[in-house]
Amino acid sequence: MRLYDPVKRALDVAVSLPLAVVTLPLQAVVAAAVRVKLGSPVLFRQQRPGLRAKPFELLKFRSMRNPSYEGEPDADRLTRFGQILRSTSLDELPSLWNVVRGDMSLVGPRPLLMEYLELYSPDQARRHDVRPGVTGLAQVSGRNATTWDQRFAYDIQYTRDRSLSLDVRILWRTILTVLKRDGISAEGSATMPRFRGAGSPAGSTDNESIAR
Repeated sequence: MRLYDPVKRALDVAVSLPLAVVTLPLQAVVAAAVRVKLGSPVLFRQQRPGLRAKPFELLKFRSMRNPSYEGEPDADRLTRFGQILRSTSLDELPSLWNVVRGDMSLVGPRPLLMEYLELYSPDQARRHDVRPGVTGLAQVSGRNATTWDQRFAYDIQYTRDRSLSLDVRILWRTILTVLKRDGISAEGSATMPRFRGAGSPAGSTDNESIAR
């Protein structure tokens, strides 16, 4: 991995920086649409654990309206406009700047909630041995339609088997997955049920796509 890690980081910057710049007009259009459809703030910002579980601020376009009352379910807050943003992954465009800054990689386990850190088993915690990704093996293997056990199994598999060839295959499969709009939500949830630890039952969803 001595050669892989610096090469991957160089490729992340070489790809994400031009892509972030080229998509600035599109990001401006999406930002304006979010402002009109959902109001302020335009960006969703949240602390997420990165490499070695170090916190960073994740950036995404907001895809849910502000809650009308405390505890309003995500499914009620996710509008048709927000569903379009998520199904096309346009809400992820600001995350390219996370990649440029080094918070994330283009490919890796998706960054989850800080509060989940204490719930991970030792094997599940290995997902933080690498930078979190804009996309990952779990995302091209069912997205939010997978169970938590399946998702963590894919994350651990990626951490163990990561390589440039695997990254390229995941990026290609990501394009196909977005085009087909597969696995956007788990059954019965706006995104993915809250993780409550190994073997725990599924519960309510967290705000603004906890697992995507």
